[in-house]
Amino acid sequence: MIDQYGRTIEYLRISVTDRCNLRCVYCMPEEGIEQLPHEQILTFDEIERVCRISTELGISKIKLTGGEPLVRKGLPDLLGKIKRIPGIEQVTLTTNGILLKNQLAELMRQGLDAVNISIDTLDETCYHTVTRCGELNQALEGLQAALEYPNLRVKLNCVPTNQSEEEYIRMAEYAKEHPVEVRFIEMMPIGMGKACQGKSRDELLELLEKAFGNAEPYEKHLGNGPAEYVSFSGFQGRIGFISAVSHKFCDSCNRIRLTAEGYLKLCLQYESGIDLRKLLRSGATDEEVKEAMRQAIWKKPACHNFSDERRDEEVGQKKEHRAMYGIGG
Repeated sequence: MIDQYGRTIEYLRISVTDRCNLRCVYCMPEEGIEQLPHEQILTFDEIERVCRISTELGISKIKLTGGEPLVRKGLPDLLGKIKRIPGIEQVTLTTNGILLKNQLAELMRQGLDAVNISIDTLDETCYHTVTRCGELNQALEGLQAALEYPNLRVKLNCVPTNQSEEEYIRMAEYAKEHPVEVRFIEMMPIGMGKACQGKSRDELLELLEKAFGNAEPYEKHLGNGPAEYVSFSGFQGRIGFISAVSHKFCDSCNRIRLTAEGYLKLCLQYESGIDLRKLLRSGATDEEVKEAMRQAIWKKPACHNFSDERRDEEVGQKKEHRAMYGIGG
């Protein structure tokens, strides 16, 4: 589908749960969250129905996320059902990797196309500080298991916070030693992320070029999202940057999001969207749900304004008040 700004919307990120087995400092409070009651979360049948209807609007790529999606029982079955919907070309997963090793074989059997694994540091002490309760070795076991499947695209996501320069270099070296894309994701001022200090794309690139030499732009397409990739001599993989704050990519944004409780969300920064759960449970027909989605997507905001939030009123949007775990960021 084409929105009012001429962007092709083809990518749907689905949060299957607000729950997580980690408590990352930029995402969740240390004591945890008040979890959504089970009856408020979309059932797998409802998620499958939304995906099927979405294909009639041109959605062909699905990302399953959370919270941590693998804490929801039966996720591989859901993935397989979505993958078998006519019109769905790719189904991918974002995970912290803790539970990945034990579920990966079934995920692959069901048709998983790619996995993004979030590991912010390769230093065990720092990892525990960032996640508050995580064990790095479990996440790395999940990453290693994924790398053993030659047909599975694997990306390693890192949100730079207070890690040392040496840790960023060590993270980048993982792409030197393994055929994996290491992606640095700028901290976005949403929820608890507002209180965290991050590193910009330009700061990190300067640091990495000092360590590895000049970076060469990598022009080939490596996924469904907005990452910009570079290559370093001698690397098996590549380095990517997702720079929503310092290098906005809103003019080419191709995605919408479905929260765990069924809210179709159009932009991370703003509340705008539509309550699909209400429609699905009110007896609406597929055609009525599709038309509601069409109207909502048409109104997708032109851009976010993380760097100038004074413009929120100018663009007529209410700022998102929920944290990342609640909106499937």
